[in-house]
Amino acid sequence: MRVDLFDFILPPERIALRPARPRDTARLLVVPGEGAFADLTVRDLPGQLRAGDVLVFNDTRVIPAQLEGRRGDARIGATLHKRIDLRRWQVFVRNAKRLRPGDTIDFAGGVQALAEARGDDGSWTLAFLGDEPVELLLERAGQMPLPPYIAGKRPTDADDKEDYQTMFAARDGAVAAPTAALHFTPDLMAALAAAGIGHETLTLHVGAGTFLPVKVEDTADHAMHAEWGTIAPEVAARLNAARAAGCRVIAVGTTSLRLLESAADDVGTIHAFAGDTAIFITPGYRFKAVDGLMTNFHLPKSTLFMLVSALIGRERMQAAYAHAIADGYRFYSYGDGSLLLP
Repeated sequence: MRVDLFDFILPPERIALRPARPRDTARLLVVPGEGAFADLTVRDLPGQLRAGDVLVFNDTRVIPAQLEGRRGDARIGATLHKRIDLRRWQVFVRNAKRLRPGDTIDFAGGVQALAEARGDDGSWTLAFLGDEPVELLLERAGQMPLPPYIAGKRPTDADDKEDYQTMFAARDGAVAAPTAALHFTPDLMAALAAAGIGHETLTLHVGAGTFLPVKVEDTADHAMHAEWGTIAPEVAARLNAARAAGCRVIAVGTTSLRLLESAADDVGTIHAFAGDTAIFITPGYRFKAVDGLMTNFHLPKSTLFMLVSALIGRERMQAAYAHAIADGYRFYSYGDGSLLLP
């Protein structure tokens, strides 16, 4: 499909630079497969679901994956994307034309990394030097990797260390937050439980590729970057049992959805999973594992807007976004949410 079919005009003032406080006071646009949209708040979520439904959250934890350093007299920016082993990461580099294989980059706090090789996709492999665990090095040298549409408008600060982490964050490895889950609070989870709505967690370590623009004219020519995820056998079994009982599996965030769909077979059975996924969902895709999605509002011509268009219909999604823009909804990572129920 043509990428420009997924374009829309977003006024810059609609981009949220800070989250709602409290988190669950963010607005929620409910988009059914047909009929009127509903303008609610995230706190209204329990009333939009049924007893027995199961929400699936991503429990990845964002690490300080944005690094600024120097190679000689050249400034080098590095955003970690995907871990390769204990000391090596695949990264996206700013000012990469000044970098050569074998160069050493000096980051803050005495942290150094060796530029080993450049990949066909333009990313680099960096090997962090020394004996300290890389996690400690990143805590010393790194910053929270805010999306470029926020970082380009204000500096990262102390608030972002908490704001850009979900209440479910437990497993280090993401370089971008699973932002739909940012809206959830302990009070909201208690209200959902009281309404008979369950929840499960999986892990998908979101990579920096989620921020990369689609540079091709046709979706068939776009290559997704792989991300690592895992679904425990007992989680898969409980999700399958819920669906067999006629209950719905609602993914919270596109990361949860992508991993669930990667783990499902052609008849819709969700299997245990541990490995990479580079699934790219566009209109025409047949969903196998999920019955709905709670997600934030995404960028024009992005792979995530293509995904939500696949779930609810492109024209329906364009209409929902037009409604959200006209009604003052806040967009992107720190913005408001939507509940898509095809």
